[in-house]
Amino acid sequence: MKRRKKIVRAAAATVAFLTLALLLALWLRPPDLLRIGAAYAAKIVCSNVFLADRDPGEVLRDDVQAPGIWLLRLVSVSVDREHGVVRAGFFGFIGNGLAVARPGGGCAVWPEGKLGALKAYESTPWPSAATSSPGASTPLPNAPSARDLPWPDGNASDIDPDLNRLIADDALTGFGTRAVLVVHSGKLVAERYDDGFGPETRQLGWSMTKSVTAALIGIAVKEGRIALNQRALWTPGDGRENIKLADLMSMTSGLHFNEGYGAVSDVTRMLFLEPDMAAFARAQPLDHPAGTSWSYSSGTAVILARIFQESAGPAALSWVHERLFDPLGMSSAVIETDAHGTLVGSSYMYATPRDWARYGQFLLQQGTWHGQEILPRGFVTFMTTPVPASGGQYGQGQVWLWGSDAATPGENPDRAHGIPPDCFWMQGHDGQFVAIIPSRALVVVRLGLTPSREHYRPQPLVRALLAALPAS
Repeated sequence: MKRRKKIVRAAAATVAFLTLALLLALWLRPPDLLRIGAAYAAKIVCSNVFLADRDPGEVLRDDVQAPGIWLLRLVSVSVDREHGVVRAGFFGFIGNGLAVARPGGGCAVWPEGKLGALKAYESTPWPSAATSSPGASTPLPNAPSARDLPWPDGNASDIDPDLNRLIADDALTGFGTRAVLVVHSGKLVAERYDDGFGPETRQLGWSMTKSVTAALIGIAVKEGRIALNQRALWTPGDGRENIKLADLMSMTSGLHFNEGYGAVSDVTRMLFLEPDMAAFARAQPLDHPAGTSWSYSSGTAVILARIFQESAGPAALSWVHERLFDPLGMSSAVIETDAHGTLVGSSYMYATPRDWARYGQFLLQQGTWHGQEILPRGFVTFMTTPVPASGGQYGQGQVWLWGSDAATPGENPDRAHGIPPDCFWMQGHDGQFVAIIPSRALVVVRLGLTPSREHYRPQPLVRALLAALPAS
């Protein structure tokens, strides 16, 4: 019996030693999967705390851990509100997750979890139009005149009770809905928010940001700073010298890029491990000759953001607000940057649902606002022209021409729901979308957190709204 107890104690001691050794090894040299998970947790918590003024524990639970990646349940975070710093790690110390909030620029993941690297990436000024201290949200217009003005110039809505009842149907809006807005004939006619969210809560659009980056390119084209047929990269002599700006816009650059989420891939490495995302995307090898093959890539959208910034010069980040957000009244909109200072034009725009709706209305109006031609004439038509290599599902300017996932590959899923053929979409990870239907003067915004396993499809909601609204 004594011998058995000694054996048990020895085995327990061995297990404890091996566990401690493993934890020490993971702390000293965490694998990329754990580094990505920790950085992701730090980034999501940081942005939602300092841009959306949400509770960090709630964000960790509902936004990071709840979607279903079990490993993230082992992550804990700490928030330093005074200095705008969020740290995250598995068991609190593995993975070196670090995100920093900088005035006016949202949160950026910091390389290797080291604050000492901060000065190396502070050369780019932040946009004066959005300057605020960490934690301060830019409010929507709140002067009496702004409140009384009808949306989109102010915040007064023209709510239709029947439409509001329609968008209250969870079967139509889907699991995890946080906001739904309906704009018809330029009026905000229906609006819904989940508990904890409201008209002034900034929400992440994920890849809907790409469609905003396209507008920045369009404005730079209008001002003669860049041209769609110009070469987009340096001249390495391996075929990449043939990539034009228009190829990046249409996702036909031919550059290699793995867009898979949930593991270590090009997109997760770029977003959570790379301090200079554009340099990482530009360095990818060429899989296909430029313009010949369509492949959805967040890397190309970040390259576009860098090209825009290089064309606009040192004041580029202020320019985003002066040329686009301010004229549209999008006072809440923030496109976050990476550590290097490049706008993450693929993924990281936060805005209130009403401001996302303003941008959708802007595209519906062909890039004009109150008679002012902000985008070049015909640019939205260019954006919505099908890319032949995409089989018709994607437009030349960072927009989708089909709603998410066809039942039959290669077939437009919108057609079966009677959605007009001029409909185009901004779409983002976890169920974000803005549907824009010019022929029906309709814009539908849906924001939330709906993992792909839920198989949510937006077409039934849009179909129901079309049936309920008068023809324009």
